[in-house]
Amino acid sequence: MAKQTGPARQSVRGSRTGRPVMVLLDLLGRRWALRILWELRDAPLTSRALRTACDEASPTVLQARLTELREAGFVELGDGGGYGLTALGQELCETFMPLHRFAERWKRI
Repeated sequence: MAKQTGPARQSVRGSRTGRPVMVLLDLLGRRWALRILWELRDAPLTSRALRTACDEASPTVLQARLTELREAGFVELGDGGGYGLTALGQELCETFMPLHRFAERWKRI
């Protein structure tokens, strides 16, 4: 049997299947992961600027999430030292925009 590798084959909390949607939801459900993606949606940020944008999140947790998001292919470290979204990360953020618009309407109910 071939060895399973890559982000879609990682073990997932609460799932024995490792199905891609479960892996993605597990990653995005980790503390600060969605916030990091959200803050990077418009432009790259340095570690310090990202930490400030994330309400002074713990540097240890922030770096752990950035590492996970980089390994998943959503975030990259730019030449200038700032973190930015990859094309895949941009696509993921665009996928969440309808949910964002829904949440904005919902909060006014």
